[in-house]
Amino acid sequence: MKETQILDLDKKSDERGWLIEVLGLGEEAVRPDKGFGQIHVSVAYPGKVRGNHYHTRKLEWFCVPVGKGLLLLKDLRTGEEQEVLMGEDALKTVKIVPNVVHAIKNVGDKEMALIVYSNEKFDPTDPDTFYQKILV
Repeated sequence: MKETQILDLDKKSDERGWLIEVLGLGEEAVRPDKGFGQIHVSVAYPGKVRGNHYHTRKLEWFCVPVGKGLLLLKDLRTGEEQEVLMGEDALKTVKIVPNVVHAIKNVGDKEMALIVYSNEKFDPTDPDTFYQKILV
């Protein structure tokens, strides 16, 4: 998918643990008209799926720093699908543009943590989230 971006991340380790820089302003994350947006973290148990929806205006960035996830993307405009393996052994940040259905499944044997940046804060009166099941 031409608008999807997948950035390989550099893991910096020492005796204290490790660090990854998930997203920087160079990735056009912030929209001046909407402010910062929001970051949230979700956890999926082994075999469970998060997502199965799309947005018409929100831009999101996904990162799986712990566990192992299979991200499935489907472009509503072209029908094109893309799978991305993410997690501890495949550290990436993935840009998900509007009108791309996205779902991520924990394909590991422990909890999977998912960090999500959205360029809009969630508004329950206008959630811009539309369900479409693409992954079970």
